[in-house]
Order: sequence, then structure tokens, then C-alpha cells
Amino acid sequence: MGFPESPDFAELIARLAIALADHGFPFMLIGGQAVLLHGEPRLTQDVDVTIGASPQRLDDALAVCAATGLEPLPSDIPTFVRDTFVLPARDSGSGIRVDFIFSTTPYEAEAIRRSVPIEVGGVRVPFASAEDLILHKLFAGRPRDLEDAAGVVRRKGSDLDWPYIRNWAVEFSVVRGRENLRDQVQQLEREGGE
Repeated sequence: MGFPESPDFAELIARLAIALADHGFPFMLIGGQAVLLHGEPRLTQDVDVTIGASPQRLDDALAVCAATGLEPLPSDIPTFVRDTFVLPARDSGSGIRVDFIFSTTPYEAEAIRRSVPIEVGGVRVPFASAEDLILHKLFAGRPRDLEDAAGVVRRKGSDLDWPYIRNWAVEFSVVRGRENLRDQVQQLEREGGE
């Protein structure tokens, strides 16, 4: 199955993929765009991109923005990125929001390596795998995210690498406020087997 493309999103995602690769960023699309690929389609108004880099590469990320016609949104960009590890921007042509999420964790590096290349707008773009999308959604923990995770399980079910998901759920369960991740994964796995 291909990625469902709207002209504005496809063109922007293709531009982003080219610019990120040109600037040497390992990356993958996550969030709503990955849900369109792996889960149950829903309306999404933005593009979330995990980049395998620290905020020290902010200048390179700003160069990607310039190359793709994105306008950074914070008034104090360095402080905002330092405090949040996120660079929010808006496409000047379509108005679509793009969030660049900086990460250098071993988990994110592995998730980027496991990403699934999908052709969008004539360009191969790495998307988070279904398993990593589930983990991202469970970790975020908002009601919409939990529903997205359940939608991926309903769609992919027995095709999922459950040992991989369980392993990372155990790792993430040590994070304060995420102690129930193992239980959530067990529940989703039961539901996926039905």
C-alpha cells in the first residue's frame, strides 16, 4: 500500500526529505503522517520529523528551513530549541506546520535505522515503522495518541514485531509517568491477536 498523498503534503514532504538528506541528517517522519501509512486514516495538519541530531546542529536545521521555504516560529529560536529539542516551522506556501524533533537517544537511532522508505512526491522518504509508531504514540500518552496506536494494531496486528515493542516498553517503563507502558503493550497485543 502506498502513502496517501495530498498535493501540498506530498510536495512539502519531498522537499523536506531532499533538504534533510543534503544536510546529512538521519531522519524519519513520525506522527500523523506515519499514522496515515500504518494506521487508520485521519485528518492531520502537520508534519513531524525526528532528526538524529542534537540541538547543536540548529544552524543546519535552519539551513533546511531556508532551503525548503519554512519559516521558524519561535521568536527566540536558540532558547526554544535548547529547552524543548523542537524546532517548529511553517511552510510559507501552504501554511503546513513542520516540527523538527532533535534526538540522539539510542532508541531513536535504532528507530531511524528501522524506518520504512516510502515514495512520496517522487522521493523516497523514511517513515517510522509500525512498531516504532506504536511506541511513540504510547509514550506520548494523549487520548488521540492511544487511539492511533490501537488503530495501527487493528490494521497490522499479527504482522507486528511484538518482541521488539515489548523490549522497548520495558526500557521506557522506567521513565516517571510511563510505568504502565508494559501493561498497555500487553493489552494492545491481546487485542491484536483477536
